[in-house]
Amino acid sequence: MKVLQFPLARITIGFIVGILAAFYLKPELTIVFGSLFVSLIILAISYFVQKNTFTNTVYFGIGTFIVSFFIGITTQIIHTDYYKKSNYINESSFFDKPHHLSVVIREKIKSTTSNDRYIALINQIDNKTTSGRILLNVRKDSLTLPFETGTFLHITGTAYKNKPPNNPNQFDYSAYLQKKQIYAQLYSDKESISIGSEYKKDIWYYSSKLRTTIIHNLQKSNFNKRELNVAIALILGQKQDISPEIIQDYQYAGAIHILSVSGLHIGFILLFITFVLKPIPNTRKGSLLKLSLILFSLCSFALIAGLATSVVRSVTMFSFVAIGYHLRRSVNIYHTILVSIFLILLFQPSFLFDVGFQLSYIALFFIIWFQPLLASIWTPKTKAFGYMWGILTVSFAAQIGTLPLSIYYFHQFPGLFFITNLVIIPLLSVLMILGVLVMVLAAFNFIPLFLSKPLEWGIYLLNRIINSIASFEQFIIRDIPFNIYLMASCYLLILASIIWFKKPSYPKLIIVLIAVTTIQVSYVMTHHDIKNENEWVVFNLKKNTMITTRNGENVVLYSNDSILKTAKSNSVLKSYLIANFSTIKSEEKIKNTAFFKDNKILILDSLGTYPKDIKPDIILITQSPRINIDRMLHLLKPRIVVADASNFKTLQKHWKSSCEKQKIPFHAVAEKGYFKLN
Repeated sequence: MKVLQFPLARITIGFIVGILAAFYLKPELTIVFGSLFVSLIILAISYFVQKNTFTNTVYFGIGTFIVSFFIGITTQIIHTDYYKKSNYINESSFFDKPHHLSVVIREKIKSTTSNDRYIALINQIDNKTTSGRILLNVRKDSLTLPFETGTFLHITGTAYKNKPPNNPNQFDYSAYLQKKQIYAQLYSDKESISIGSEYKKDIWYYSSKLRTTIIHNLQKSNFNKRELNVAIALILGQKQDISPEIIQDYQYAGAIHILSVSGLHIGFILLFITFVLKPIPNTRKGSLLKLSLILFSLCSFALIAGLATSVVRSVTMFSFVAIGYHLRRSVNIYHTILVSIFLILLFQPSFLFDVGFQLSYIALFFIIWFQPLLASIWTPKTKAFGYMWGILTVSFAAQIGTLPLSIYYFHQFPGLFFITNLVIIPLLSVLMILGVLVMVLAAFNFIPLFLSKPLEWGIYLLNRIINSIASFEQFIIRDIPFNIYLMASCYLLILASIIWFKKPSYPKLIIVLIAVTTIQVSYVMTHHDIKNENEWVVFNLKKNTMITTRNGENVVLYSNDSILKTAKSNSVLKSYLIANFSTIKSEEKIKNTAFFKDNKILILDSLGTYPKDIKPDIILITQSPRINIDRMLHLLKPRIVVADASNFKTLQKHWKSSCEKQKIPFHAVAEKGYFKLN
C-alpha cells in the first residue's frame, strides 16, 4: 500500500502504538522520559550520519518510528489524570467517607429516568485543592431546571469508584468512563447542593450558552419537539434528548451516523460557505479573506456543537483541505487525514478509544481508497444515474470498511443501508444547509417561518423514511457472535482483496488466500477454546434469580417462569450467549441442589428448608428466606455463601455479618456483581 510509504504514516502509526502502550501497560514515568531522551539522541546521530554520507539508511526511519512511539506514550501520560498528584483518585480517603466538594459543571449528558447527569470538574475536596473529572448524578426535580455549563456547586456526599459490569460480557461502562478520565460517580439531590453565585466563563460556558439560546429560541417558535430534537442532533451534534425509539429506527436503517455530526455534515457546510463567499474575488487578499472566513466558520461550528470527537476530526481535516486550496497546492487527502489524526490525538489522545472516532476514520479511508475502484465498475450515461451510482459506491465503500468493527462493537448489521443512504443523502444536503441558516438566525432570535417550517417538515419526512426502512426487520441481522481475532482476520481479508482487485497478481492472490485461511483458523480456534470451557454463573438480576450452566456452546438456563418465558429477549442473557458463541440447549426451573465439577451447591429459596446432612461446598441464597444463618453455617460449614439480587438488602447485611464471624467468604451479587465457577 502506497499510503504506508509516506513518512507521516509511519510517524502517526508509531504515535498511535505509543498511546496504546501507555494506556494498557501504564509504564513508569522515569522509564518513559529516559527512553524518549535516549531515542532523540539516537535519531539525531542517525540523521547527521545520513546527511554526511549522502545515503538513505534504514536506521533513520527506525529511529523516527521509535521517537514517535515514545512521544505517543508521553502524550498519553501527560493527558492522563491519574498520573497527576492533585487528582482525587490519588486521595486515599476520598471513597471512605462523605466529603465537601466544590465542583464546576462542564457538560450535561443524557439523563436517566431518575437522574440528571453531568460531567463535573472537581476544584476542592474539604478545602484542599484537587482536580479530576467526576460523573455527577442529581435526582430529577420537576420544579428545578438542569444546571448550566460553568455553574459552581458545593456538594456534601460520598463518591463511588466506577464498578465493573454487573453481569458477564455486558458493556463495561466503568472502562468507558475511565477512557474519558472519569474515575468515580457522585449521587446527590438538589436539596444537598449549594449553587454558587458566579459562573466559570470559559470557552465551554460560552459554547453552551450559545447553544442553549438557539434551542430556546427554536422552542419559542413552536418548532415540533420531536423534530427539534433530531434537528439539534443533525446540526449541533447534541442527541441527548432524542427518544430511544428514534435512535433505534436510525440504527436499524443503518443511518445512525447522520445523528453524529461528521465529515458528511462538515462537507455540506464547507460547500455552502464556499458558495456564499464566491462573489469575493480570487485575488491574494480576497483568497486570504475567504480562507479566514471559512476557518472561522468551521471553528465556530465546532464550538457550538460542543467540540464532539467527530466534529473536531472533520473540522480539522477540512481546515487542512481549505488551507491547501488557498496555497494553490494539490491537497493529498492521505496527508490531510494523517495530519488531522496526529494533531487531534496530540491534544486529546483519549479520542483514540472513542468508537465514533475509529468508525469515522476507517469509513473515510475506505471511501477515499476503495470507492474509486467501485465507481470504475460501471460508467452511467446520465447525470442522474451517475449521482445515484456515486452515492451507492460511497455507501458500499464505507460500509465494507466499517463492517468488521461495527459487528465487533454492536453485533448487528443493517441490510438496507444502501437504500437508506440513496434516499436520505439528497434530503440531508438540503436539511443541513437549511438547518445551519435557521440555527444562525435563531442565535439572534430571528427565525423566519419560511425557513423554519420547511426544516421541520423535512425532518418529519426524514424520520418517516427512516422509520419505514427500519420496519423491515427481516433485513436486520442481529446477535452476530464476533471477537477481536475474527475482526482482525476480516480486515486482513478486506485489505488483501482490495489490493488484489486494484492490480491483480499471483503473489497478491496468495496473500488473499492466506487471509481466508486466517479467518478459518480464527474461527476454528475460537470454537475449540469455547468447547473446552465449562462454567456455572449466578447472574445479577434485580428481584430475580437466573443461573446458567455452560458446557462449551450449550447453555442450560435455570430460573423462574417469568424469566423462562422471556429468555429470548432478555438482554443480559443475550449478551452472554453472543459473547460465548452459545445457544440455550434447555430451560429448567431451579432445584434445591446443583452440581458443578467437584462442587456441591445448595440453593435456598423462600422456604428456607434444607437437609441437615448435605455438606455443600457452596450455599446460594435466593428469594429472602427466613433462616437462622448462624446455625446453618455452623451445621453445614460451606466454603462460600452467595446471595443473589433477589434478596432484601437488610437480610444480606445480616448474613454478611454472620459469615464474617465464622470466617466464611460472602459474595453479595447485588453489590459485587455476578458469581462464576469455572
